[in-house]
Amino acid sequence: MSPKRSHDYQEYAERFEQPPEARRNKKAKPKPASAHLVQGVVIRARGHHYDVETTAASEVDGVGRERVCEVRGRLLLERGRDTLVAVGDRVWVLPEGDRKGLIERVEPRGRVLSRQHPGEAHPAEDVILANPDQALVVFAAARPEPHLRMLDRFLVIAEANELPAIICVNKIELTGEEAARARFGLYERIGYAVLYTSAKMHTGIDALRELLTDRITVVTGPSGVGKSSLINAVHPALHLREGDLRDFMDKGRHTTRAAQLYRLPFGAASYVADTPGIRELGLYEIDAANLSFYFREMTAYLHDCRYPGCTHDHEPECAVRAAVARGEIAEARYDSYLRLLRGEE
Repeated sequence: MSPKRSHDYQEYAERFEQPPEARRNKKAKPKPASAHLVQGVVIRARGHHYDVETTAASEVDGVGRERVCEVRGRLLLERGRDTLVAVGDRVWVLPEGDRKGLIERVEPRGRVLSRQHPGEAHPAEDVILANPDQALVVFAAARPEPHLRMLDRFLVIAEANELPAIICVNKIELTGEEAARARFGLYERIGYAVLYTSAKMHTGIDALRELLTDRITVVTGPSGVGKSSLINAVHPALHLREGDLRDFMDKGRHTTRAAQLYRLPFGAASYVADTPGIRELGLYEIDAANLSFYFREMTAYLHDCRYPGCTHDHEPECAVRAAVARGEIAEARYDSYLRLLRGEE
């Protein structure tokens, strides 16, 4: 470690040995000049080191590259207990040679996938993935048999995080597209984009590529539905092995909570994000009082119930239950809502 960097981290240590009042009242030092900084995206986190993919336009030689970066000590002074740098963050880096650098600034995040930081008694956000643009949730038309309550569970989490979700139905060669549409058409009717694909037959791959262009896309879904095969069909040179993109219901003890971005070679900023399973991700708890707002077909009825705070479970004169009885809300979706409300699988 260079003397200058040691000084930065020593200053950080001394600052946080002071009482909270002194830390809050001490003015932050001016930020360094940005003339020599390069712009990039954090694609991987490894302890106190971050792999940053820089843009060609910001590098002196016009060639983008991966840089292994640490965080500038003075930047550590500006944050509290929340995650300072996360995968997906857009950052500014001071280059050190051809392959290293110091992260000097982190751009404000648009949206995040996050949880309460483990082991922290006070509110502290543990950001798993910064700036995702959308989620691609992949299910198979068959083999394995699709469990739509599992799909509903993921859609609730996406809605709670204001993350647009695209449903991708893969392996349609096993059932035919018409049968797949009959099963998943419900989600199209309530406003979700549904894409029907076959990685094996290369069906729907051009449409998928278009949806992934210039976006950070969280790719998730149960085991065996062909997530890695789909991404390989979009970008064969990536050579993902089967199972490389993790399963969102994975309960295995070896599941890591770290996310990782894979660069796609079309568009200026196209990435797919491999993230941990939903259970391991541990997103902020969803309040039961808000659950109905995450079933988008229910929202039009929520203010028509007789009783404030209606749970739409057993109360009389419930507008949601009446809509279910009239066929305006699908019974299967309402059943998913009740199971989540009651904490059932």
